Amino acid sequence: MADGTVGHIEPTQLREALSERYLAYAMSTIMSRSLPDVRDGLKPVHRRLIYAMRQLKLDPGSGFKKCARVVGDVMGKYHPHGDSAIYEAMVRLAQDFAVRYPLVEGQGNFGSIDGDNAAAMRYTEARMTEVATALLDGIDEDAVDFRPTYDGEESEPVVLPANFPNLLANGAAGIAVGMATSIPPHNAGEVCAAAALLVRRPDAELDELLALMPGPDFPTGGVIVEDAAAIRSAYETGRGGFRIRARWEREDGRLGIWVIVVTQIPYQVQKSRLIEQIAELMEQKKLPLLGDVRDESATDIRLVLEPKSRGVEPEVLMETLFRATQLETRFGLNMNVLGSDRVPRVMGLREVLREWLDHRHLVLRRRSEYRLAAVRRRLEILDGFLAVYLNLDEVIRIIREEDEPKAGLMAAFELSELQADAVLNMRLRSLRRLEEIEIRREHDALGRERDTIATLLDSEPLRWRRIGQELERLRKQFGSGPLGLRRSVLAEPPAPVDISAIAAIEREPITVVLSQKGWIRALRGHQLDLSGQKFKEGDGLLPELGVLECTTTDRLCLFASDGRAFTLRAGELPRGRGDGQPIRLMIELGQEGEIAALFVLRDAARYLVAAAGGRGLVILAADLVAEKRTGKQVLNLKPDDRAVACVEAEGDQVAVLGDNRRLLVFPLAEVAVLGRGTGATLQRYKDGGLRAVRVFAAASGLVWQEGAKPRSMTDLQPYAGHRAEAGRPAPGWLLRQ
Repeated sequence: MADGTVGHIEPTQLREALSERYLAYAMSTIMSRSLPDVRDGLKPVHRRLIYAMRQLKLDPGSGFKKCARVVGDVMGKYHPHGDSAIYEAMVRLAQDFAVRYPLVEGQGNFGSIDGDNAAAMRYTEARMTEVATALLDGIDEDAVDFRPTYDGEESEPVVLPANFPNLLANGAAGIAVGMATSIPPHNAGEVCAAAALLVRRPDAELDELLALMPGPDFPTGGVIVEDAAAIRSAYETGRGGFRIRARWEREDGRLGIWVIVVTQIPYQVQKSRLIEQIAELMEQKKLPLLGDVRDESATDIRLVLEPKSRGVEPEVLMETLFRATQLETRFGLNMNVLGSDRVPRVMGLREVLREWLDHRHLVLRRRSEYRLAAVRRRLEILDGFLAVYLNLDEVIRIIREEDEPKAGLMAAFELSELQADAVLNMRLRSLRRLEEIEIRREHDALGRERDTIATLLDSEPLRWRRIGQELERLRKQFGSGPLGLRRSVLAEPPAPVDISAIAAIEREPITVVLSQKGWIRALRGHQLDLSGQKFKEGDGLLPELGVLECTTTDRLCLFASDGRAFTLRAGELPRGRGDGQPIRLMIELGQEGEIAALFVLRDAARYLVAAAGGRGLVILAADLVAEKRTGKQVLNLKPDDRAVACVEAEGDQVAVLGDNRRLLVFPLAEVAVLGRGTGATLQRYKDGGLRAVRVFAAASGLVWQEGAKPRSMTDLQPYAGHRAEAGRPAPGWLLRQ
């Protein structure tokens, strides 16, 4: 070519090319795949499915069509992705255990709560539900914008009119690039009530909204045991979580025999996998109070749990199961959605409702403008009819004799082009006196409708009143009956239960041994001579933290360098003379993670956790408990920082020693007690970081190392100060220890 572009190579830095292409991929994933739109609560694949089913006339009152036909239309016209992905999305919209308000009514095998897959799409059939038609209500009345499809041959809606609060009612989940979303389902009647309150009082507080919609409402029911303050914080910030427990009841039999019947399980838990998990734990003798488990489910869930003996308390048995199995789960809340401006961000409950209501207001205005234009057009045509009905003979003459009857009609009766076309297209049988009466009646009715719509468009308060009436109709339609009744129960968080009493483990002394490479084991007895203990080649006893004396009924807390706390049951640690078991198989501690502390967790105690950067906080023992493998983040760390200490806060003074060999002593009361966080500065450094920290009582004095002489506050007076000071050079007696 003359311009010399053929064969031309443009030098580009790999970093720039990679970042540019990865950013394009990331934005495509965020905008067109993973995050729902706050207005209709749908991702593109779901929106295209619903719209394609409407194009196929699969209304709730019509017949079913093969799912393969729907998937084919969606893939060919709107969604250029794999048919299996489209069908999986369609199946989920039809599963009443996965979606609180199904958008698709399925006929055939659409899977089960046991985790069974749906039948192939050539065997199943589907049509829309009333909820889906509500989402589409007004789509033919210019309620939303359309855009060309991927091949430019069709058009598709950018967003649906959404006369249903789908985002909150059905929830959403998705993982994009660098961000994710997780929104639980809610009760549509409660959401409509909260939205109606915002319509009446736009300045309504969050607490008033939560009084009307107190929490999630999962399709599978269950009991939500989350603190009210935590729920409020989650809805205020858009981030948080909810603990869900199975619903159960005691069922008495003959001769004092009783069983526990589980009737609802947590959301997104597969029943078959749950039973397998319970059976595995029973084989491993980790559920000593449970005798047997049976699945007697039919259409409803019925899991029967038999105790090992009649003397077991049902509440105690269930507490062991809640802690060890998926009978209790946690559903995270992360309301990261695409706003009306198509920008992804995390929204609180109030903002989500506000965005949906603003969308409904825009839809109402656009539909009203569309209807007003149609009414005016029809009135213009009717005016033309009325004008010619008085001179029908002249109209017939013009049509028969004139070469250009349209121009003749326009000149003779002062008609517009639209009116002349309508007269020319009029049927002969309409030329009756009775028809003129019908036209006048229609003209009067349309005139009144025109005035009503014009008044509505001129008054914003009137439009909001109309939206309030729509919300009330929605609340009655979807907030009552079997579909609308609340399924999940909100309950107070359960009182803490002593694990040692639950497990009924025989109490005996043991010594926990931890190696440098993270192998853990338990030896019977205390005050053991560990010099003869063998380790793997290149491994050895972990300095300072490698030996811990405890009992089999104790709970151990492992505090990691990434700021997470893990709970281990001492009685479940591997025993015997072997090498033990890698700690990373018991907890999800990354390869880069190190063990900062290992100690016996005392229920009534407080602990001081600190990072190398010098920040720390006081935390209660209850907030350190984390029975799950993933642990619990208790100390939030800044980049390149790490957690280095977790010591029992028994006393009233804190002694902090930095890498710079400066010592600072200050009152423990100056450190805030938090459930988790970044903490406050304990000691200020120019170089280095925190080396060690101790908590002690002023009356007893500071014992820096076990067996050392206590140092009184008189000895420590030169180093006394306040939190966040730099301290003074440490004394020689401390540095020699």
